[in-house]
Amino acid sequence: MNHQPNYRQLPAPCIIETGMLVSKEDMKRLINDLTQVRYLHSIDGVIQNQGQGWILEVFNDPNQATVVVNNSLYINVQSFDYLQLNQVSPQETHFDLVQDNRILKLIPCVNTSQEQQVSKNLGFDSLEEMLGEVFSAKWDVQLDEDF
Repeated sequence: MNHQPNYRQLPAPCIIETGMLVSKEDMKRLINDLTQVRYLHSIDGVIQNQGQGWILEVFNDPNQATVVVNNSLYINVQSFDYLQLNQVSPQETHFDLVQDNRILKLIPCVNTSQEQQVSKNLGFDSLEEMLGEVFSAKWDVQLDEDF
């Protein structure tokens, strides 16, 4: 007779456009995809700081701080309890990093569909041309060094 309970493993969460992430690795992976953002920092609903900057690093370390200075954002997911996704339009989602009564709202300046369109416009011919310019410049430098 088997006395062990029959446990079924629950499926991993599935978040589509709106929802809450509590996994630090999920938060890190999602924020890593952002590049340039507008940010709003609020405490108890009162905006303390706001600006625009570049996300330079996203990490998961309990001994380091999240730092926002000089248009640079270094985000430690350990600084926040969870990440709330809020879809404000079909093309735009805001990312609220929440810790108690503090919220750091990240608003992407360039959405993913725009970035994908730019990458689609960089076709094979464009890449081939850029590589040709790089190799040509490298040869020029080598020739200059020989003289």
